[in-house]
Amino acid sequence: MRAERNQGSCVAIRCLPPAFISRYSNGSSSSVDDVTCGSPRWIGRGFSCVCIKRKVVYERVCVNLTPSQEERLNRLKHRMNVYFDPSRHGHQEALRALWASTYPDQELNGLISEQWKQMGWQGKDPSTDFRGGGFISLENLLFFAKTFSGSFQRLLNKQGGKRAAWEYPFAVAGVNITFMIMQMLDLHSSKPRRFVRTVFIQMLAEDEWAFDLLYCVAFMVMDKQWLERNASYMEFNEVLRSTRVQLEKELLLDDVMRIEDMPSYGLLS
Repeated sequence: MRAERNQGSCVAIRCLPPAFISRYSNGSSSSVDDVTCGSPRWIGRGFSCVCIKRKVVYERVCVNLTPSQEERLNRLKHRMNVYFDPSRHGHQEALRALWASTYPDQELNGLISEQWKQMGWQGKDPSTDFRGGGFISLENLLFFAKTFSGSFQRLLNKQGGKRAAWEYPFAVAGVNITFMIMQMLDLHSSKPRRFVRTVFIQMLAEDEWAFDLLYCVAFMVMDKQWLERNASYMEFNEVLRSTRVQLEKELLLDDVMRIEDMPSYGLLS
């Protein structure tokens, strides 16, 4: 924790160490994508600052962003606002890359194929399942498959633990997790309403892949809670809500300065 003076007023902020690892980036990056979803309906009004009580000490964090934070946040917002468009070559290639990373020994018959159902899409055309998460939800799945292939495959194949007869569909669950994280971090609003957003933006300024890393952690936490509850498909939303609560608690721990510091990060391999 350090104090900074900003236009005559002193604010307490959390200090993050420099990032120490570069992140995987696939060739179909949406950074140049200019097709956007517009303003999602969950946007709300914010406040100019956020206060939170931690360890019996009130910390006041101003929302004025540094140039680095603003640049990274704007890039993430752009990613979040891109529709999945099945007619775009880059989006088609991202789907093919996801298949190749998931099933390296199986040839994909086509972008519309019954094969997609084995990954946990609702039908033979996965493009119809991206409405809630957009293109970033596909990027998140691809990042997970490339960066933590062991964990990705275990969850995909429902390995470990006693599983319900009616399991959650893997890919569709991934889209829902992306949407849940966007809501939790309140990233579409112009001003923050929640302290967890401010904490996350500081992490994002140090590691541009913080959102994707948080997604991987969230997927592992969700599956862990699924097993602990011996949940079935009808309880998916309840498990997702409890996953959000767990993520928020971990992000607000005093010693969590990076996604890698979260206790649940150790679930990944």
